[in-house]
Amino acid sequence: MAQPVAGQDAAQSTIGAEIRASAGGKLRDFYGPRGYWPLWVDGNRLGAQADALLALVRTARLDGLNPKDYDPRGLERAMEDANGSHGDPRLLARADIALSKAFAELVKDMRRPSRRVKMRYLDPEVEPKDEEPADILRAAAVASSFPDYVANAEWMSPFYMKLRAARASFAKRWGGLPAVAIPADVKLRPGGKGQGVSMLRRRLGLPDGSSYDKALAAKVRAFQADHGLKADGVAGAQTIEALNRGPDWYDRKLALNLDRARLLPGPWVRHVVVDAASARLWYYSKGRQDGTMKVVAGAKESQTPMMAGMVRYATLNPYWNVPSDLVERKLAPRILDGASLSRLNYEALTDWSANARPLSQSEIDWQAVADGRQQLRVRQLPGGSNAMGKVKFMFPNDLGIYLHDTPSRDLLAKPARHFSNGCVRLEDAQRLGRWFFGKPLKPESDEPEQHVPLPQPVPVYLTYLTAAPGGDGVQFLPDVYDRDGG
Repeated sequence: MAQPVAGQDAAQSTIGAEIRASAGGKLRDFYGPRGYWPLWVDGNRLGAQADALLALVRTARLDGLNPKDYDPRGLERAMEDANGSHGDPRLLARADIALSKAFAELVKDMRRPSRRVKMRYLDPEVEPKDEEPADILRAAAVASSFPDYVANAEWMSPFYMKLRAARASFAKRWGGLPAVAIPADVKLRPGGKGQGVSMLRRRLGLPDGSSYDKALAAKVRAFQADHGLKADGVAGAQTIEALNRGPDWYDRKLALNLDRARLLPGPWVRHVVVDAASARLWYYSKGRQDGTMKVVAGAKESQTPMMAGMVRYATLNPYWNVPSDLVERKLAPRILDGASLSRLNYEALTDWSANARPLSQSEIDWQAVADGRQQLRVRQLPGGSNAMGKVKFMFPNDLGIYLHDTPSRDLLAKPARHFSNGCVRLEDAQRLGRWFFGKPLKPESDEPEQHVPLPQPVPVYLTYLTAAPGGDGVQFLPDVYDRDGG
């Protein structure tokens, strides 16, 4: 909310005097520097942001929190007293302080990481911080629209808020239906009849009957759409498996993914999110999504980890340091079959240090490498076939994980994109580079490994969302990495 200017309503200043007399502790650290100007008052009554906060408090169970911890009844009484007082400064000030206190506590608790989700933090800039109430309130006060900031909970990731809304609507649509187990060995179609159809009708809360009519087909399609299945109205093996899991299974899945999304920043933080489950990337700044693209994520045996770090520089014309297991399993046998290391655009080095010396092909015991008795550092030279493409974006870590270009465009066309050795292959590295640097990225020469530092490092979050916002609801994705625990 804007700071006071000359000629503004004198009533606000009177409310400020009441706040000055009543606000204490850490709230005073917020109100003091702004001249005790109220945050929640517009004119002589509380603004729409107060109603938005009360709505969030009442639904705090969706966040795994207890609404009673934020005294919704007390807030409601304070709001009613203030708005029914015809501008009484004392009552407006009391409500303003109560709302600020509840808001700071709610934001802090919504942001608090869950113990059951582990994210590896590579840099102190991305580690979760236990913020002071004054900092939480100050960030809200400078938002371009404070009512929108509260109503949309813009201190949380858009992923979180969409999943939160999906959890609420999902429970209303599917949470109270009868727990009827459908036989797994049947396929039920529109126009069919029988006991299986009767059980399906009961499971979906329709009137008793044995006919697979239009109403049942529509209900099955709605269920399929809300569960990430093909909405064809046919209750086949996948649909029956989804029905038999029951609503509690889905609510646990949603709660787990909310805890994962809880670790992501709000859209006002300039940052990148990579979701390994859906193999997709998003980037945000200034309160909005700036873009998205497909990626190729790690295969099941070489998973993309959950980690957060700071992208600090780009490397143009990069080398690719070939993983030792690939040197052993794929490259060494080709050399033993007569291939030329240089013609394959690789070079071998004496060690992994910065001063390593190139080795000639004849200096190497390739049979020992192929047998796993000797490890060898091999890197692919820059060029059109290089696995890194033209650029890689580096957030330094000891696992060798980064975002990079790729010449393997065919993999990006696949619906399931889990093929990499853990790194993230980008659909459009040049577009992401322009977003990072504000200009096209071009090497100065053909020299390899040209490092270009980012003027301002950008946070990147690698996450794993097996329940993702989709359309008006939620899409449940395969647990490719077996991280959901059943």
